[in-house]
Amino acid sequence: MDKQISIMPCLDMQNGRVVKGVHFVDIRDAGDPVECAKAYCAAGADEIALLDITATVENRPTMLEVVSTVAEAATIPFTVGGGINDVASASAVLAAGADKRSTSSAAFRKPEIVAEMITEFGPEKVTVAIDVDVNEALPSGYEVYIDGGRTATGADALEWAKKVDGFGVPVILPTSKAGDGALTGYDLPIIRALAGACSAQIVASGGAGTMEHFYEAVEAGATILLAASVFHFHTIDIPDLKAYLRGRGLNMK
Repeated sequence: MDKQISIMPCLDMQNGRVVKGVHFVDIRDAGDPVECAKAYCAAGADEIALLDITATVENRPTMLEVVSTVAEAATIPFTVGGGINDVASASAVLAAGADKRSTSSAAFRKPEIVAEMITEFGPEKVTVAIDVDVNEALPSGYEVYIDGGRTATGADALEWAKKVDGFGVPVILPTSKAGDGALTGYDLPIIRALAGACSAQIVASGGAGTMEHFYEAVEAGATILLAASVFHFHTIDIPDLKAYLRGRGLNMK
């Protein structure tokens, strides 16, 4: 496999702290965002995701002071999501030091903002995240969820991803609600479906528990490997993971 693979730890933020849940609930504390960012930079992470997980449901913007302090500490690119619902809020996040911005619920409610952000900032600055869960009544078998995984939309996840891809978004970040924090492996069918239908890079997100799970995600078509629990609690350390994946023949960033 000649595609370059990158490792992306995810800092889910709530009340200014890094937290981690299971299936988007049962939240527990996982540390200070700045200290986490410094540790991941030192460990060889390729980029960081910083997601303000309650901004949308609390109807408030992303915590810009946290973005700013993490930006000062980080030596690698980082993507910020949560509460970004228009060009102005996206611009504020960029001004605070983020390298990219991710939008999910707002993009689904108003797809035109994806195109507006690409026009304003360039495609390389825009990621669209899609929370999904199994729904066998839909053609792809997966449904789009919004509001931090709280609200079912009735929309087919693959069809929405193809629409997003059509805007020219370079990275799509699907998170499996069933897999989130469960450590049972990524949801490979949705990764495979999106990788087969979209030209965007696909992020594997939700469910990593072993090094083998990361390799399986790449085989399914992911090129960016996102995880939280296994990194936060040192079940798997990034240097060990990179060495394992290189040993399996992958081209690591």
